[in-house]
Amino acid sequence: MLAICLWTVYAIDMSTPGLRDRNGLIKGTDFLHFYTLGNIVLQKRGDLLYNIQAQAALLRKLVPEAAGNLYVPLYGPQVSLLFAPFARMSYPTALTVWLLLNAVIYGACGYLVWKQCSNVRGEPWTVLVAALAFPGFFHLILWGQTSGLALLCFTLAFLALSEDRPYLAGIAIGSLIFKPQLGLAPAIIFLFAREWKVIATAILAALAQLSVGWLFYGTPVTSEYLRSLRHVGDVMALLEPRPYQMHSLRAFWSLLIPWTPPAFALYALTAATILALAVRCWRSTATLGLRYSALMLATVLVAPHLTVYDLLILAPAFLLMADWAVGGAERSAAMMSVLLYLCYPLFLLGPLARITHLQLSVIAMTGLLFLIDRDRKMSSNPYIA
Repeated sequence: MLAICLWTVYAIDMSTPGLRDRNGLIKGTDFLHFYTLGNIVLQKRGDLLYNIQAQAALLRKLVPEAAGNLYVPLYGPQVSLLFAPFARMSYPTALTVWLLLNAVIYGACGYLVWKQCSNVRGEPWTVLVAALAFPGFFHLILWGQTSGLALLCFTLAFLALSEDRPYLAGIAIGSLIFKPQLGLAPAIIFLFAREWKVIATAILAALAQLSVGWLFYGTPVTSEYLRSLRHVGDVMALLEPRPYQMHSLRAFWSLLIPWTPPAFALYALTAATILALAVRCWRSTATLGLRYSALMLATVLVAPHLTVYDLLILAPAFLLMADWAVGGAERSAAMMSVLLYLCYPLFLLGPLARITHLQLSVIAMTGLLFLIDRDRKMSSNPYIA
């Protein structure tokens, strides 16, 4: 029912003529920024990559209907190269291709993880419906974001670990450098868990990806990128215009407490606690599926910037936790099932936090991590989902 409701709303919203939906937003919304980045590559104007106003002017020329849209340029230079082929198409065509590509990535990742799940493997239609109803996927398509690529990285890392190939897992994790906030928790967890093989190749993969942008644009543009990261706090209001759509611990405390210093202190304290739990889970004898789910939950909770579409990366974790809950007789299985179900509507009720100042999804995800931690001691081969 949720899947039908979500995609019916999407179809109605997108059924307007022209490039603006029924809410007055540009269709694809954030993809417009990536489309602009791709055109910067074609025009060989690296000097525009981190100039907000110059990009806004270029955007108006490329898509006149989008006049007035403003985007904070914080992606690494290498990201623009990915979108150069899309910039050769018209905006509507490029958006369609991008959304279809993300749908294929999502479906492929879900299928590959589902094949690792022994208990829900016999319920393909149930899994399919749950996948279609997953709010992270809905918002990925709605916003046209790059979270599908992050999902691919996390999925490939899980599959590599399931085959006991830590070097390949590291390459997948290091490839997340285009969304560095999603690599924060994995980096800390693998460091404290002494997963040196993963860490080594992750560093190499990250450096290799960054070097592509450096080789194409040169040192000045790369330096400007690093400068923009150092001053991200100056543009946070532009970067997060809808704080109620954020689903991390930092957003949780910022919504609850209007004073920045105590809110940040509580974020740091709770983030450290979450990371400690995730490290303890990772070093336990629990199944890889549960340990990786703990890592993914920590990734979302600890990320300093995480919008609703980034919840897409939790799709494999939800599938792995559901598989464990269905097949496990442990005391936490029933409660885990309840929390997994609750997360679906809670991920969609972010706007309610504008009134309550309480992001309930963060509480539910924290509860899931605590449940995994409580049953972390069950014996199992750590490389079997």
